[in-house]
Amino acid sequence: MNGFPAPASRHQRTATLFPPDRPLRLEKGGTLSQVRVAYEEFGHPDPHRPNTVFVCHALTGNSHVTRHSPDDFPGWWEEMVGPGRPIDTNHLHVVCANVLGGCAGTTGPWTPGPTGRPLAADFPAITVGDMVTVHRRLLVHLGSTGLHAVVGGSLGGMQALEWLLRHPGDARRFLLIATGARLSADALAAHAAGRAAIRADPAFAAGRYPEHPDARGPVEGLGVARMIAHLTYMSPKSLETKFARRHQPLAPAADPACGPYAVERYLEHQARTFVTRFDANSYLHLTAAMDHYDAFARPRAPLPPEDRRPTVQVFSFASDRLFAATDTDHLMTHLSTLGLPLTHHRDITSEAGHDAFLLRVPGYLTAVAEAFASHDSPRPGPQPVSAR
Repeated sequence: MNGFPAPASRHQRTATLFPPDRPLRLEKGGTLSQVRVAYEEFGHPDPHRPNTVFVCHALTGNSHVTRHSPDDFPGWWEEMVGPGRPIDTNHLHVVCANVLGGCAGTTGPWTPGPTGRPLAADFPAITVGDMVTVHRRLLVHLGSTGLHAVVGGSLGGMQALEWLLRHPGDARRFLLIATGARLSADALAAHAAGRAAIRADPAFAAGRYPEHPDARGPVEGLGVARMIAHLTYMSPKSLETKFARRHQPLAPAADPACGPYAVERYLEHQARTFVTRFDANSYLHLTAAMDHYDAFARPRAPLPPEDRRPTVQVFSFASDRLFAATDTDHLMTHLSTLGLPLTHHRDITSEAGHDAFLLRVPGYLTAVAEAFASHDSPRPGPQPVSAR
């Protein structure tokens, strides 16, 4: 099988953080040192004012948010980030890093261990908080003097929320998109089924498949996991609109194990493309981190002085199954107790489901653009991100 990191943009850079004498102390126990972080920067920092936006990516994302030039390959959030887009790189400096535990350049299960072989099943359990700790240390490495905003959708929104609760003085504003403070039982069940499919694949080899370079790895199980997850990213209405009960042209003869329906072919395509770019062990670790996240289950950090307190903006979608209205209500109820300027934009126009946050949804994109176009009243800027 092919190893990781997955193919990356030529603009990707790496930083090595947490030296052996100051390792990353993981929330669930253990340490990691010499943590490699893959990141990309878009736009340019302004020496006169904090204009850096840190974008936190979702479960299977990476550092390549958008194109750096017209001849670059597309990023995963082209609708949101770039020249003239809501997060306008003509004026803003954007940083995005592959998360800890990922497979697109940052330390994760494919990172060599003491034996020189990938850590694989020996990679330690990580949390959303650990991801944020690494992001903040990267900003210190880059010499950041303060953040204009922290933005994220889905798992990225959980990272942005964690950042807000633990380090509220780092940024002027936090944008939490298509996310929640914790997963529902429905979402937990989907993740559990996907992980079970991976573990049931004989090629999983108890997570030690990277030790066998000629093995294919658990691509069948990982593909099924992707199919299950994809159903939580789309709404039932969007599936009906796109596929209904239509048959796929030139579908094979009827077979109980392989039906003729177009929706099946679509999910199979999602599985085939996904396993070429993502690692099963990373999938297990990152979904587990999402499952265990419960933002308001532990005390938050004290707020900074009133003149340095950030604004918080929440964006949700009525058609979202992964983070449904009850999840947003739970998030808003707890956020409203913080005493921070808080707004909520709920889109009711898109039937795309959870994936709407990545798509061209005019009202939502306009609302984000307005959030970035608004000018804060004169007040001190955010504090530089510290290594603490």
